[in-house]
Order: sequence, then structure tokens, then C-alpha cells
Amino acid sequence: MTSDGARSFAIGDTDFLLDGEPFRVLAGALHYFRVHPGQWADRIRKARLMGLNTIETYVAWNAHEPVRGEWDATGWNDLGAFLDLVAAEGMHAIVRPGPYICAEWHNGGLPVWLTSLEGVGLRRSEPIYLAEVTAYLQRVYDIVAPRQIDRGGPVVLVQIENEYGAYGDDTAYLEHLVQVTKDAGITVPLTTIDQPTDQMLSDGSVAGAHLTGSFGSRAAERLATLRRHQITGPLMCAEFWDGWFDWWGNAHHTTPAEASAAELDALLAAGASVSFYMFHGGTNFGLTNGANHKGRYLPIVTSYDYDAPLDERGDPTEKFFAFRDVIAKYAPVPDEVPAVGGPAPVFEVGLEAVAAPVAASVSRRDVPPTFEELGHLSALVSYEAELPQGRGGVLRVGEVRDHAWVSVDGVSVGTLSRTRHEDALVIPAGHRVRVLVEEQGRVNYDVRLGEPKGLIGPVTVDGATVTGWTATPIDVAALGAAATDASEQPVADLRVAPFVLRGSFSVDVPVDLFLDTAGWGKGYALVNGFLLGRYWSSGPQRTLYVPAAALRAGENALVVIELDRVTDAVARFVAEPDLGPREE
Repeated sequence: MTSDGARSFAIGDTDFLLDGEPFRVLAGALHYFRVHPGQWADRIRKARLMGLNTIETYVAWNAHEPVRGEWDATGWNDLGAFLDLVAAEGMHAIVRPGPYICAEWHNGGLPVWLTSLEGVGLRRSEPIYLAEVTAYLQRVYDIVAPRQIDRGGPVVLVQIENEYGAYGDDTAYLEHLVQVTKDAGITVPLTTIDQPTDQMLSDGSVAGAHLTGSFGSRAAERLATLRRHQITGPLMCAEFWDGWFDWWGNAHHTTPAEASAAELDALLAAGASVSFYMFHGGTNFGLTNGANHKGRYLPIVTSYDYDAPLDERGDPTEKFFAFRDVIAKYAPVPDEVPAVGGPAPVFEVGLEAVAAPVAASVSRRDVPPTFEELGHLSALVSYEAELPQGRGGVLRVGEVRDHAWVSVDGVSVGTLSRTRHEDALVIPAGHRVRVLVEEQGRVNYDVRLGEPKGLIGPVTVDGATVTGWTATPIDVAALGAAATDASEQPVADLRVAPFVLRGSFSVDVPVDLFLDTAGWGKGYALVNGFLLGRYWSSGPQRTLYVPAAALRAGENALVVIELDRVTDAVARFVAEPDLGPREE
């Protein structure tokens, strides 16, 4: 180690080398964009207390640049500050900038503006895509490069792309990413990651990057497969899947702590390095959840608890202690262990319906415009049109992406669900049809990345084409802010969604809370203008996590935006999270 704090990190014949000495990476995934910045330091510290020496994070491009050319690296997006906190805790860091990250994150981390560009070819050697990716990576590396270990910082590894072998085999594309990375001054070792099959490891590898694997079971078998492709150097499971994610309408997924601990023991006994996916999952705050689609569209829930060693509120779980015991067989662990928090405060908040108009531009088209054509990044668009000759009958759409509430002349007549493969609904005769469409989360992998959202035409009633549409984007966050500030005024219309309700509560000291959504339909909740995320009666998730860092001593504002029905006029905060019935 030099006088300025610079150290060396390299890949040797059999091991990672820190200052020339063998070093085992014991890492845990902690996504800064899924954790309130006020809680970053706490989560990082708890990783060290489990015995980890490294923090790993993706970089979510769409969080940093949701609008083309408007780059943000402040607040929640302050990657530099996050890495500095890792260094302050005496830990190392692994940075995985994608550009594609999957992660059950909206659009796999790719900005909607990028995937909407005409002619763009995603995740391959296509000029439009490469130009945008190059600019993005250069911005990321402006933050990462001065924080590399050989410059006195915490960063020891940087990953190229993400599980690319499951998607493509464009080696020239991967070579371009390697060159951009090196040209930006990244000198620490580069890695790739793929599931340990011969095809994926072969297609996802590139000269100049060390191969790693992603798996959660059959460690010996998977390490052997990885070794066939990475002949020398350290073996590393760079995503050790210690839990799983949830989607709406299913159960809360968990895995037995003792089984995961046994797989970890097998990994470490083989001399491998490891990165837990996840150490702390955090939350898909706002509208950031992704979606699955393997023949059926399944949006991801708000909680990203992941059944990880550290739960959504940051408490150690059974896995934390089981993993810590295994790690202690192979490396020193601190004597200190984090405390488990007690029950959250229990109380009720009265809610009142309020009118919260939000200024929005109205687009008029012959066919319903997509969210992308409207340049709309929030979750709701209201489509309206005159019914041909006022007729009723079977309303049929090309596809609804992703959920819709249909009304005629202000009277609700039903819903259409992409998940249920619904594209038709019988409606009564009337003058005007309204279709409120919710984008429930963008698919985060494979060929559905960047697919258009909205009311996908043509739209017909008993075969007659409906034209002359108006489309009104509704910004959920802006609606919540307007409701927070709305004056006492009567609500104009409680017949069609969104229904907006408001209340307030006081706390002496900010603490973590759990908002109970049982009895509500479908919608969103905000505290002090902070969008906690989505709720849905289909479950499994029944509570929304409210981080203490989002509260303030004294009065706090609560807004509920309901899409299905007017809810009870009471919001309840409960003692414990309810993520649904467990499925192991």
C-alpha cells in the first residue's frame, strides 16, 4: 500500500491478488438505487458485520438518465457518494454498469428513450446503440475511475455487460464495451458473468475479461463447468442466488436458510469467491419494478426483499446468521452483530377524498398513441373517444399493456388485463368510452425489452373502428404532490379512477413504518411526496415499507391513489411487514 492509499488488485494463476497476496472476494449485492440514501451507510456496515469484505452494485442507466441528455448523479443516483461510503467502512466494491442489468428492474435498466429510438439494435453492434452506450459508460466511468483501488478507492472489479450469453453471441459488441472501459481509464480487472452452461459461458465471454458464474445450487457441478471455460485464475460465483423475487398474484418466495448455507459452504470449501445476490434487496420504490414474460405477463411486486440475509427494512434474518457462521470457517468475522428491530408503531390515519387536478397535455390522434409516442414516463394514460353511432357491443383492442379500466359516459363497465390475456369486453351503448391504461412494469429481459406501452390498436366496437382519440398522460408522482397541497375542495367525480385520498400523521422521531394495504384495490401510496410504490389486492404483498429516512419529526402527509374503487377512509400502519404466504 502506497502513502496515498493506492493498492493493487489483480488476477493471479489461482487467486485474486490484493497487494500481491491471495484474496478471497466475499461480496454482497446492495443496489444503491433500491435503498434510501439515508440508509446506505447502515446497510453497508451490516454487510461487513456478516463477514463480507466487498459491496457489489449494478448501475441503473434509466435511473441516471430517464430523459435523454439529462444525466443525474445526485441524491438517490449519487453513485460516487455510495462508493465513498463503502470505502469509509473499509470495504471494497464491484461495479456492474451493464448497460443492461436485468435485476427485475424496469426495462432491465435501459432508458425508455433508448429502446424507443427508431432503428436501434439493443445489446449488439448496432451504431445507434453503441453511440449511446459509449456516452453512458463514459459518464459512469468518470465516477468509477478515480475510485479504483490503485487510486486509493474501493473499486476492485468492473463487470462487462450482464449474463450476455443468455441473450446473444455478438463478440464484437462485447469487445467494444471492453475497449470503451479501458479507454475511460478503468485499470482494475474486468469480468463477465453467465449461468454456467457451456453455451452461455462461450457466447458471453470476451478477451480481456475474467469469466464468473451465476447460480444458487449444485455448486460443485457449476464450478466444474465454469473451470472448463476459465482455465486459470480464481473461480467466482458472482451471483449466488440466496433467495428469489416475487410477482403479483403469486406467493412470497423463500429458500431454506440451511440449504443456502450448505451451498455457500460448498462454494467456499472449493476455494471460490462469492457475491451474494442479494445481501440486501431493498425496494422497487416509485414505478421501478420490472416484469417477467414467458408466455404470460407477470409484473414484479414493490418489495425486493428477496428473502435475503438483510430484510427489506434492514434487519438481519436467519440467513444472515447462517451465512455468517459459514463465512467464519474460512475468514475472520467481526464480533459485533446487528440488532433486530422491534415492532413498528401501530396506528390509523383518517383519509379524505380530494380533487387533485394535474395539468397535462392532451394529444389527439386517430389511433391511440403509445406511452412512448406521448413521451410519458409515468404509469397512467387516459384514452377517450366517441363511440361510433353511440353503439354498444363488443369492445375489442389489439392489446392492452398492461391493465385497463373501461367506462362509458362516466360509468365503469369493466377491466382488461394483459396478464389474463384479455382483449375484449362487452360495453353498453353510449356517447363516449374512456380507457384508463396502467403500465405495470416493463419486461426486464430478452426480446420484449422496450416494447410499446398503452392501448395498442386497432380498437373496434362490434367491428366498427373507433377513431378520434384523445390521450391524457397522468403523472402519478405529480398527482400525489398535487393532492398533498390540494386545498379543501369537493371532489368533482368519484365514479371513475383515479381516486385520490389524503391524510396526515405525526411522529416524534422518524422510524420505519409498514403501511397496510389489505382491503384496498390497486394503486399507489406516497408519504411526504415520496412514491412508496404500487399495491394490489392480488398479493402476495400486503404492506408497503416506509423508510424512516422518508419521514420527518412532526406532521407527515399520506396520499393514496386508488384505481379500482374508493377505499376505506382509514389507512392503517401495522407492526410487521406482510409480504404474503411463503412458497419454498
